[in-house]
Amino acid sequence: MNTRDQQTVPEQAARERMKASHALDGDATRLAHLYRGWASAFDLDQRRVGYCGPMIVAELAGAVQTAYLAGQRNAVTILDAGCGTGLVGVELERLGFKLIDGFDLSEEMAEKARQTGVYRHAQGNVDLNGRLSNYSSATYDLTVCCGVLTLGHVRPDGLHELARVTRPNGFVIASTRKSYADTTYFEDQVRHMQDEGVLILAQCLRDGRYVAEEDAHYWVFQVPGKISPPTDERP
Repeated sequence: MNTRDQQTVPEQAARERMKASHALDGDATRLAHLYRGWASAFDLDQRRVGYCGPMIVAELAGAVQTAYLAGQRNAVTILDAGCGTGLVGVELERLGFKLIDGFDLSEEMAEKARQTGVYRHAQGNVDLNGRLSNYSSATYDLTVCCGVLTLGHVRPDGLHELARVTRPNGFVIASTRKSYADTTYFEDQVRHMQDEGVLILAQCLRDGRYVAEEDAHYWVFQVPGKISPPTDERP
């Protein structure tokens, strides 16, 4: 086996694991089972497929904080929704953010995130397809969500919970693979929430780098400051 073959086989295996996760239609039990077995190899797999979403989401958080949020960066509270093994948290900490919480559907992935040492709390067994009962409304200055609003994982109405836990005048930053945005009702959900005054679309970076074989859209939403935050119940 030559060097190229040695590189191609693990890369192909990583892509097959990603494709398998996209075919699970948001089934929490099957997703948790898949990520339980994937947790130990997840970070290496992401490097193999050129995953740069966490860096971009963190950089957007830094730009938003500088432009809109008064005070020191190390005092900004952040929720990393679907934190996985902590790839976004590590990038946020590198940029000077310190008050970072996270959650993930997989306890094994959340344990990997805790081991990074950058999270105040990283909770497992939390499904963004349901209500985030352990998270109060209007709590965080920034809520970030990278790699979760994707096929087979979280439905577009999960955006409502991200808005609910973000304080008025705070921001939600999320990535969506192009295939997710193109084949789900995500953009309809965005329009619906804007019409209701729940979110304001501040910026969308379309067709940005994500993984080697597919780009993503990066969304920056602001929670309006002149209305009450979303209720604990979804529409």
